[in-house]
Amino acid sequence: MKVNQPVRVTMVGGGSWATALVKILSENNVSVKWWLRKATDAEHIKKFGHNPSYLSDVQINTRKVKVCTKIRDSVRDSDYVVLAVPAAFVADALKGLKPEHLSGKCIISAIKGMIPDANQLVTDWVSEQYNIPAERMSVIAGPCHAEEVALEKQSYLTIASPDAICAENVANLLRCRFVQTTPVDDIYGIEYSAVMKNIIALACGITRGLGYGDNFQAVLVSNAMQEIKRFVDAIYPKHRDLSGSAYLGDLLVTAYSPFSRNRTFGTLIGRGYTIQSAQAEMNMIAEGYYAVKSIHAINQQVEVDMPITNAVYKILYEKSAPAGAMNRLKEVLT
Repeated sequence: MKVNQPVRVTMVGGGSWATALVKILSENNVSVKWWLRKATDAEHIKKFGHNPSYLSDVQINTRKVKVCTKIRDSVRDSDYVVLAVPAAFVADALKGLKPEHLSGKCIISAIKGMIPDANQLVTDWVSEQYNIPAERMSVIAGPCHAEEVALEKQSYLTIASPDAICAENVANLLRCRFVQTTPVDDIYGIEYSAVMKNIIALACGITRGLGYGDNFQAVLVSNAMQEIKRFVDAIYPKHRDLSGSAYLGDLLVTAYSPFSRNRTFGTLIGRGYTIQSAQAEMNMIAEGYYAVKSIHAINQQVEVDMPITNAVYKILYEKSAPAGAMNRLKEVLT
């Protein structure tokens, strides 16, 4: 990686996590093309140097960051492409791109969700659709909330790739004065864990909305860690320490933090909101809502014991009453 020449990065997405990642990248010797769907937001950033829709207090360094609303223009000449849109919208965001437009580039997924209906991890879907070799794929994992990055609070990221050089290069891109990064090779374990922790956060929110206390939530999260291990080991057997920050740490911050949109969504469901009204109240995507359907479908094949995931699925997709579903769940937790 050249020291004197800025690394060229494309950021795909205009939400809070994309905004936070742009801020992190701007701390380093990086030139960013930032693709946003909304032309009004793009014009606002050009004029005022901040995103009017998300993390509006974050000042954007417009000397290093150029906004763009045409996806082909945004990826042209880039070395890295970071995907930071909700998983349900990845296909739409990349519409118009062909494999040759991403040829030779490293693709970084900052998405903690699954492609709906296809029931695929984002990395698998992108690799398949655009012929990206595995050694050019990586994922960004937490524990890290966009809101705390905006406040420049000390944060930690784990970068996973099957290729050690790719993981190290991406880790270097994102390491700055308030963010520590660690490269690892367990891309599937980390990506599945990141998907599942959103489902667990939904469960935590639902119980909070129903009036359960901290004692129950502690039991729920400890059982969830075992559930994640059973599932990930069945899908992708590998020696891994799930007490690491990319696994347990990411689960804890998502399950407990008031910044967690999945926990917030679950809390609204527990309080009696419909799915539609909860989504309207938040005005943001809770990845766990889509992910639980995909994980439930995958588990029909591997048949792992997943009582927490099953309870959330029944509430969100089979219209089970939250109180009844959680009453049944508490009988099987230990």
